Amino acid sequence: MFERHRPVAVRTEPLLLRIALIAIAVLFLSVFLILPLAAVFSEALRAGLGAYLAALVEPDALAAIRLTLLIAAIAVPCNLAFGVAAAWAIAKFEFAGKNLLTTLIDLPFSVSPVVSGLVYVLLFGAQGLLGPLLEKYNLHIIFAVPGIVLATIFVTFPFVARELIPLMQEQGRADEEAALTLGASSFRMFTTVTLPNIRWALLYGVLLCNARAMGEFGAVSVVSGHIRGLTNTMPLHVEILYNEYNFVGAFAVASLLALLALVTLAAKAVLEARYGDAIAGSNRH
Repeated sequence: MFERHRPVAVRTEPLLLRIALIAIAVLFLSVFLILPLAAVFSEALRAGLGAYLAALVEPDALAAIRLTLLIAAIAVPCNLAFGVAAAWAIAKFEFAGKNLLTTLIDLPFSVSPVVSGLVYVLLFGAQGLLGPLLEKYNLHIIFAVPGIVLATIFVTFPFVARELIPLMQEQGRADEEAALTLGASSFRMFTTVTLPNIRWALLYGVLLCNARAMGEFGAVSVVSGHIRGLTNTMPLHVEILYNEYNFVGAFAVASLLALLALVTLAAKAVLEARYGDAIAGSNRH
């Protein structure tokens, strides 16, 4: 009879080192994440729940919330369509300029959002390259909603594509080719084969894109003009209230952004649990 042995975990680090590493991680999270979040909600509720709710239903705050949701509702579907198309082209086909397209998708990660906003001002501003033409037809992009949408799309368009490209490259083309061989149309192949295979990665990318769209500050600040009630998103409204020493109002709106961030993190954790292997594979690439 052989005696059964319990598996023993192999640890190469001394106990004191493990304790020190854990303590450093907890301290870092406490100082840079938990304490700031606690401070935001504490300041927002400092004057009581009534003042907190009043700050959120104030007309300029409601306008900022509506604009933020509108911008996200436009930018996210645009980036979803672009991300799926770009990922499909890069992962499934070979064509001239493929490496260039892949590099350009990463461009917003390396360019400062302020610089990207300035580029749109130089293109569409009153003194910009296309400014006189737009003025002739009474079209307003800079210091208006279209400029905010363009700036937001620019800073967020890599998220969906970057989640899908590695996954679709790993999956290959065998399933799609089999569906076409069996007589499926291109649309049916996409809806019944491609889309189910990428649905969790697609939702994950959309989630990250939406979080960045609602929280973007730098590019939007340059192109918005900071017009209260018209072109101020939630981050810009927080800045204005804080500069006016309206701390309760500023932190109330900031707490709403923080809540959206926490919801995003919770959804992200759920998605990682559902398709953790796919996420790990895409991150490795």
